[in-house]
Formats: sequence, structure tokens, C-alpha cells
Amino acid sequence: MNLLKNTLITIVGPTAIGKTTLSIQLAKAFNASIISCDSRQFFKEMTIGTAVPNPSELSAAKHYFIQNRSVFEPYNVGEFERDALEKLTLLFKENPVQIMVGGSGLYVNAVLKGLDYFPEVDASIRAGLVKQLEKEGIEPLQQQLKELDIATYDTIALENPHRVMRALEICIGTGIPYDVFKNKAKKPRNFQTITIGLNADREIIYQRINQRVDQMMANGLLEEARVLFPHKALNALQTVGYRELFSFFDGSNTKEFAISEIKKNSRRFAKRQLTWFKRDMSTLWFNYLTEPSQIISKISEKINAFKN
Repeated sequence: MNLLKNTLITIVGPTAIGKTTLSIQLAKAFNASIISCDSRQFFKEMTIGTAVPNPSELSAAKHYFIQNRSVFEPYNVGEFERDALEKLTLLFKENPVQIMVGGSGLYVNAVLKGLDYFPEVDASIRAGLVKQLEKEGIEPLQQQLKELDIATYDTIALENPHRVMRALEICIGTGIPYDVFKNKAKKPRNFQTITIGLNADREIIYQRINQRVDQMMANGLLEEARVLFPHKALNALQTVGYRELFSFFDGSNTKEFAISEIKKNSRRFAKRQLTWFKRDMSTLWFNYLTEPSQIISKISEKINAFKN
């Protein structure tokens, strides 16, 4: 008897490309649930600025890890890896095909391949980096990372202080680039993977991003960010769309400039997302306008090839 193997279909691609819409269509086609691995959509206080699926989308398929945490609760990629794998174990008992969607490359890799091993370093190194960040801002840290580990500098979210400092503390504490510790042997997963990438010409991606930011502002992003402003130091809020408005609230910039910075930083983020996801040569890439039926057909072929 040919039996379907547990298969996780993962949808990746730049922000605003249409991953949510496709994930729902695939969930319906394969009677599957959806695991979200967007590290910003975990937090219930952040709705507009993280492009959380709307109520209609959420009701169209069962979603997990959408606004299930608070920004006041520390949550990291290791905890997400554990939680997502536990949830998938249960979901695969119901259906051998499940869906995962999101634009956070590190979180995608954590589920599909496992986290990389990093050695312990002296806590005083991080403390020193935090003081430097508070005193001088993030740019000197970015430059230091560029000098110590150009590979990591070219691929991580440079506007995220937590990730820059994490890479730097490994570089400084071990004398070895952060990038060297990546891509070690991982524990095998008990599921097959099919990764679908959505893409478009750069001009189209940038246009969609600009339109999304304008829609977010129209939907009330300014007010949402204002409520969170007193807590701007939280790691969860070191996020494009909020950080720029926080600068407006503290008088550093005008609202118009803040909006333009959100668009610019979102475009830069999309470029880094594509750099990250393009590294996986097994990803099946489709133009964002491809008919879902074509994508479903290709996935079905791959699933059938996995059969015993």
C-alpha cells in the first residue's frame, strides 16, 4: 500500500507578496492547518503593523501561532522551534499534509532543519554591547559586525539590535565569525518538506510594500504604535513599522518622514528575505500571479513522489 508520508508545505517569500492568501488556498486544497512562523505575528498587541491575517482569513483555515503571545513575554526562536514541532506532531496525526507560512527565515529554518549550535560566551560581552548601543546607537555595532563577519552582515536584519548584538557577542567571545557556527549537522525531522517561494520583479514588490504601508496607516497603525510607545525598549517592538513611528513620537522625525522610513526599511527587509530564501536551492519558486491550481498540481506531484 502506498501511504502518504508526513509532509510540511512551507511558503516563503518577501513581505507583501501574497503568502497568506496562498497558504489559505493550499490549506483548503489539502485539508490542512497553517503554522505561522512570522516572528512579528506572535504578539497580540501588534496587529496592523504585522499584517496579521484578517478575521475572514483566520476563519478560512485553522491557524496556529498567530497573536498567541504578549510583547511582555520573552519568546525566542528556540522556544518556537520546540512549540511548532510539538504542534506539528499532533497535526500530522490528523492529516499527513500540513502548511507553514512566514517571512522570518531564521524561524523557518528552525522548524525545517533545526537551530544551529552556538557556544556559551561571557555575559559581560552582551552587557558591554548593550551599553554601546544605548550610548552610540546601532551603526557602530553594524560596522563592527561588518569587519568581523561580513557573511552574517550581508544576511541578517541589520536594523534589529538583538540580532546584531547576538552575532557580535559570538564573534567577540569566541574569536570566530558567527557564520562559522551555522549549518552544522541537525537532528532529522520526521516529515518531508516542500518549500514554495513566491516572487515578483523588484519594482512590483516595492510597489506592493508601499501600498501595504499606506493601507496600514489608513487602518490605524499610528494609534496602535502610540499605545506601544511607552514600551518601545521591548525586543518584540524592535520592528519595522513601529520603530520608525516611535522616532516620530519622541520628536526625532516628522510623521511623513517616519512613513517614508517604514517603506524604505520594509523594502530593505524584503531584499534580505529574498537573499536568505534564495540560498535554499530546493525551493520551488513561482511568480506571485501564478494560478494556485498550478502550484497545487506541482505540490501534489512532489507529495506522490514521497509515497512508500
